[in-house]
Amino acid sequence: MRDITLKIVGKQYFDGVEEDQMEFVTEGKIYLKDGSIYLLYDESEVSGMSGCKTSLKITDNSVKMKRIGAIGFGTEMYFEEGQRFCSVYNTPYGPMDMELMTRSIDDKMDRENLCGSIDIRYDISLQGVAEGKNRLTIDVM
Repeated sequence: MRDITLKIVGKQYFDGVEEDQMEFVTEGKIYLKDGSIYLLYDESEVSGMSGCKTSLKITDNSVKMKRIGAIGFGTEMYFEEGQRFCSVYNTPYGPMDMELMTRSIDDKMDRENLCGSIDIRYDISLQGVAEGKNRLTIDVM
């Protein structure tokens, strides 16, 4: 396991227009196990999930994200191009049904040097109330 610095950018689009962007730099850990890259980091106040720990498992064609924390968050998201994923998104306001549809995953992670980036574009619906297109980019520096 190696210490790293991560730059995380999340963008939300509604009606094709960028509505919100969240960007932060944080320290984390990275390691390779059975051909998959694992990233571990603590969320910040910028992401709105301070106190949560996030882990990502990056395989050749998918990304699994888990968030856990003492403040009631506990969410799992699964991204695989062209696949739909349904789950519950736990928020400080209570659980919400969540549906994701992954449009694309651009995996530019170097499995030998454990650096690079991953870019995920997906559609999200929260209980059918809030819907939008999202983009998550993570750079390992």
